[in-house]
Amino acid sequence: MLPPKGGTTYLEVPAEGLVQMNPHHSAKLSDMLLSRRDFFCRCGMGMGGLALASLLQETPHIKAAGAAEAINPLAPKSPHFAGKAKRVVHFFLNGGPSHVDTFDPKPALDKYNGKALPIENLRTERKTGAAFASPFKFRKYGQSGIEVSELFANVAECVDEIAVVRSMQANLPNHEPSLMLMNCGDAVMSRPSVGSWVTYGLGTENQNLPGFVAMCPGGYPIKEAENWQSGFLPGVYQGTYIDTQHTQIEKLIEHIRNNYTSLKGQRHQLDLLAQLNQEHSQQRHHDARLEARIQSFELAYRMQMEAADAFDISSEPAHLREMYGAGVHGRQTLIARRLLERGVRYVQLWHGASQPWDNHDDIQQHAKLAKEIDQPIAALIKDLKQRGMLDETLVIWGGEFGRTPTVELNDSGKEKKGRDHNPYGFSMWLAGGGIKGGTIYGATDEFGFKAVENVVHVHDLHATILAALGFDHEQFTYRYAGRDFRLTDVHGRIVKEILA
Repeated sequence: MLPPKGGTTYLEVPAEGLVQMNPHHSAKLSDMLLSRRDFFCRCGMGMGGLALASLLQETPHIKAAGAAEAINPLAPKSPHFAGKAKRVVHFFLNGGPSHVDTFDPKPALDKYNGKALPIENLRTERKTGAAFASPFKFRKYGQSGIEVSELFANVAECVDEIAVVRSMQANLPNHEPSLMLMNCGDAVMSRPSVGSWVTYGLGTENQNLPGFVAMCPGGYPIKEAENWQSGFLPGVYQGTYIDTQHTQIEKLIEHIRNNYTSLKGQRHQLDLLAQLNQEHSQQRHHDARLEARIQSFELAYRMQMEAADAFDISSEPAHLREMYGAGVHGRQTLIARRLLERGVRYVQLWHGASQPWDNHDDIQQHAKLAKEIDQPIAALIKDLKQRGMLDETLVIWGGEFGRTPTVELNDSGKEKKGRDHNPYGFSMWLAGGGIKGGTIYGATDEFGFKAVENVVHVHDLHATILAALGFDHEQFTYRYAGRDFRLTDVHGRIVKEILA
């Protein structure tokens, strides 16, 4: 392989990213293909190598590869250019919130309420009937005058920090493929999640906590851990799931404490296990799954020293806990802020198990759900701002799709009081790092059925998120199975109009 002008050749290591090799080095190729574990052992660094990692940072460029990854895959890395956002918190309203009841008011629905629309209903997962006016009132907020539903009156107070995208589009009106598209960039094939891509590209600023945390109270959402999977990226970049219905650290993070062995004893056990795993791995061509397991053991060991503190909100002032509100969502949102300020790179907050926002039968359920998260989300934005963190924290809100402006029909053709899935047009909003607040971008038709102005596909959203973090989505790739893959596949445009 001929070296590029810069003098460095990148050689592929299957399923483990890339390592650097001096093209003028005379060593055999087989001697250069070292796993991270080999590097630790041969250099005698062990965990002490983590301290060196910060001194060996490399810009990810096209492959996000460098000496830092060779030593520690989660060491902080620099993006392609100086992004304004350094971390991400993503509120995922699984099930699909209705845009015409939250951030996209449609007066025309009042006019046609109970009547057939003057346009043909688009084909959705289930049959729909007449126009269904929103039972919730909208009003203008902030200097920007953006209209927001009473469902999110607290968030509306922060609307001048928010860019509302009213022209989102997905591909299909079904939960499973839409969740995969929104979280992983592909509705069909198994791909790495957005959080995994971000931690792959930027690493994390705290080696004692996971770089990517997914919190969902009460159990898993639809598609379970696939929503935060690492896919073909090394397993160390997969999200760590936390069930925030629990308050005791031992239940929040299972087996976080060892009641039988001291930290020193555990260190000896892990060192022995690492030696055995090294021998096992060498016989199996450095299996990436085994490498991921080793990394998880090491992280679990280090988490004992910091996780308990990060997830314990009792040390927060009473007035701040009151600002976030009681209940699981107030608690998990406050935990999210504590994780972010401790260097966790990507935090995803799910509303709850399964698909709570999937309100086919009664759209009034949206009022109960919004009440649970409206105050905590607004509190997080205000809290981040007063701490000087909002400018470097990208906040994302939305679900996998929206809901129809028409009423859903049951099998006998009778009207329900809910709405069906709508991938043709829906709303999401972004705030904080790199985002131009007080902005509305795009529009759906007068009834809210389909995006018709400045359409933003999910691929475009992902390209914009990466741009805010400092990545060129077309150049941020990972070589797998003989091809350079990227989060946006072969699509995506940056929505520059909402970037500050």
